Amino acid sequence: MNVLFLVADDLNSWMLEDADRYAGKVVAPNLRKLASSGVNFTRAYTAAPVCSPSRTAFFSGVAPWKTGIYNNAQIINESEAVNQDAVLSLAGLFKKSGYGTYGYGKITHGWDQKEHWDDKVGHKRDPAPPDAPLAGLSGGEQDWGLIHLTEEQMNDTGGANKAIAVLEKKHDKPFFLAYGSFNPHMPWYVPQKYLDMYPLDQIVLPELKEDDLEDLPPLAKAVSDGIGSFADKVIQSGRHKEAVQAYLATTTYVDTQMGRVLDALENSSYKDNTIVVFLTDHGFHLGEKHHWQKTTLWEEGTHTLLMFRAPGVTQAGGVSRRFVSLMDIYPTLAELCGLTPPATVDGRSLVPLLKAPKTPWESTAITGLCDKTTTDLAYISIRHELGRYIRYGADEEEFYDTTKDPHEWTNQIDNPEYAATIEQLRAIVPRFKDAVPPLPSSLTKKRRESRKEKKKR
Repeated sequence: MNVLFLVADDLNSWMLEDADRYAGKVVAPNLRKLASSGVNFTRAYTAAPVCSPSRTAFFSGVAPWKTGIYNNAQIINESEAVNQDAVLSLAGLFKKSGYGTYGYGKITHGWDQKEHWDDKVGHKRDPAPPDAPLAGLSGGEQDWGLIHLTEEQMNDTGGANKAIAVLEKKHDKPFFLAYGSFNPHMPWYVPQKYLDMYPLDQIVLPELKEDDLEDLPPLAKAVSDGIGSFADKVIQSGRHKEAVQAYLATTTYVDTQMGRVLDALENSSYKDNTIVVFLTDHGFHLGEKHHWQKTTLWEEGTHTLLMFRAPGVTQAGGVSRRFVSLMDIYPTLAELCGLTPPATVDGRSLVPLLKAPKTPWESTAITGLCDKTTTDLAYISIRHELGRYIRYGADEEEFYDTTKDPHEWTNQIDNPEYAATIEQLRAIVPRFKDAVPPLPSSLTKKRRESRKEKKKR
């Protein structure tokens, strides 16, 4: 079996019809077609709601609360908590097993593993339009508007072109091909045709609750500081619909590029012996809980897309509502391809759910974050049929009955009605003596100095 590994950055789960949180239109025909051709996991969650930690987790198979990788300034190669000889990237596993390995665009973040790829070209942001900032609210990353490039000149289009070229070649051994889009990561600069698909007068905004943060513990409120305050700035400026329009337009651009790669597979000689997996690295807020972007342990920050099509294993139209983790991808691909994953891998193979999407399953949906001010507390979220439980540090908590409250608007942690349920979920939390804090700042500094030295050379 070959593997086509597709990943999008910052793409939330609005396109899922049963996500219960967004009622607006999302134009994504190619990803919906892929979802219906295999098994669509509608309750998939990231191991970390930040780019680098999430990607490091699903590409190494090792959980953040074991590696200490919680933010983008860290790299697994520098973690003192990890046996470096035991960790093998997903691409490394396939290359070691005789596969050709190809990676284009944003796949990992901060963990290069060049030796694990036969050919790899990383991602680049498209340059900002000459008159940026276009949105006029901030600038830099917090911007959106009409791009000055043609679609063919955009970097994600170029990455798709490279992936298509691999699918059009003749291969004398199986391949692991990864393509990752940088979009819809901010800033959202897209061609006019994508913006035109979402007329402003037809934009549906996410449902918001004015006092949404009032029942949260102090550490939870602190999570929404910083970039979170940009949400209120957008809303109060009256430009919320413009922002949502730009996000949706960029989503459809990504769907188009993914569709081009999937069409190339369909038109190739490899369509019947290639496993396809599509995922998003984490969720994305557009004002919910007064927050913007990611880095939270709530549904908007942690819920992801995950789709699998495995010839001879999955049936078209499969839908699994079991609570799974992106950490489960590594052992799943290994089992499907008859490979042995390293003993360090924490996830569980999803093959039983690929064969029978409704089979009983013990939730693996655990997400880790860290305190961004003291950098010595591991925060953990558990997503489960029983609801969502979050623990910040040692004793600050949240619990949501998501069957009645899909927006997670009402923190029920002190409600005696849920006492037994909360105890069950507390028992699932990784023990704090096993959960390591982020890497020491000295190592982060060491990495920055190393980069400076490389630039000088």
